[in-house]
Amino acid sequence: MIESSVSACPVPDEQQPLNEYQELTESWFFSWGKLDPIKYSRKLAWVWAWSWLITGPLAAASFAPNKHLLQFILCSSAGAGIALVLTLLRLYLGWSYVRERLLKETIFYEESGWYDGQTWTKPTEILTRDRLIVSYQVKPILQRLERTFAILVLIVFSGSLIWNLL
Repeated sequence: MIESSVSACPVPDEQQPLNEYQELTESWFFSWGKLDPIKYSRKLAWVWAWSWLITGPLAAASFAPNKHLLQFILCSSAGAGIALVLTLLRLYLGWSYVRERLLKETIFYEESGWYDGQTWTKPTEILTRDRLIVSYQVKPILQRLERTFAILVLIVFSGSLIWNLL
């Protein structure tokens, strides 16, 4: 009986790129990238709205809403945007890490601790499978996150133009 390359893999289960990918897809937070556009937008709007609880009072201390409403809104929105950017950055870093692990021909892993690192070269069939996962599953998520960053940059740029016109 011929042993398959997957069963001969010396990498511990939790460090195998395919399992790391599966873990992200099942994670409460990282699965946001796979949601349909409406649910994805709602999650981001939820983060942004809850961030107002912190940034609203801070902006009100500088710009009284009853006197400087537009400055208050712009300042609060920008502050809440920071939490949104940090959230998106965490999503992006998690998915890009898994992308890199799936794309690499050799995988670095630790058997029992930081002091005994090893490398394993993926067989062709596993490398092909992993690269297909990147192409059809991970890449669209990263592209969505990049588009979201671009939209946020446009919003910040628009806000700064409005601020300068005041």
